[in-house]
Amino acid sequence: MADLDLALSLLQNKVRRQILERLVREPHYPMQLAELIGVSQQAVKKHLKELEKANFVTKMKVPSEKGGPPRTIYTVQEAISIRIDLGPDLFNCEQRKLPAGGPMRLSSKLPESTHAVAEVVSGRKRISVSEGVAHLAELNQVIEQLDGQRDALISLHQHIRNRISQGVDSDFEQYEERAMIHSIIEAPEKRLDLNLLSKELQLGQRQVSELLEEVRAKLQRQISEKAGHVIVTPENSNLYWWLGDYKKSN
Repeated sequence: MADLDLALSLLQNKVRRQILERLVREPHYPMQLAELIGVSQQAVKKHLKELEKANFVTKMKVPSEKGGPPRTIYTVQEAISIRIDLGPDLFNCEQRKLPAGGPMRLSSKLPESTHAVAEVVSGRKRISVSEGVAHLAELNQVIEQLDGQRDALISLHQHIRNRISQGVDSDFEQYEERAMIHSIIEAPEKRLDLNLLSKELQLGQRQVSELLEEVRAKLQRQISEKAGHVIVTPENSNLYWWLGDYKKSN
């Protein structure tokens, strides 16, 4: 699978997107694509080569319909999803690989409302256009509903981050502290990559560890002040990583 930067670089080109739009429908010859898109065959071949290098498309030889030498056709082979969320106090860009397998294998990951469709189409090699269109229309409605829910969740996520950000500047004076806090905010359930943070802030490992101790102390103090009393927990308590002993558990 192509990495995110390469995928974005390839897909930012309109001609490449037009090529992929055609290839997901059915395999095409370079000459066909050139005529459909309105660019030279040489340009199409160049774009196909780039897409092939990134494993977005694959080529195969097929017999010529006119009895000549075999011809080369291209088809899409990559199955990915790229999501970009951008707004004030919000930036998330990720590439996800779509799960493989047939309808029944996917059932455990599908919304319950789509299980009936998965059962109906499972094991079938062909589906008529009229039946398939009905199934796709039903799935499109579910996707639209899920997308709407995701949009609302992202908006709520952004709202909370915005309110957090308003207090970060006043509570954490050093830029390095604020950078660490924002790294925690972006993925509070994941441990910080101290090596990456060390390179980003151009600090030594010891300095980053000391910075983490300072940030942890301030966060613990915030929680204690909000609760109105000192908080004491057993050693085996299920705390956020940044509230526990990072060095012992890392």
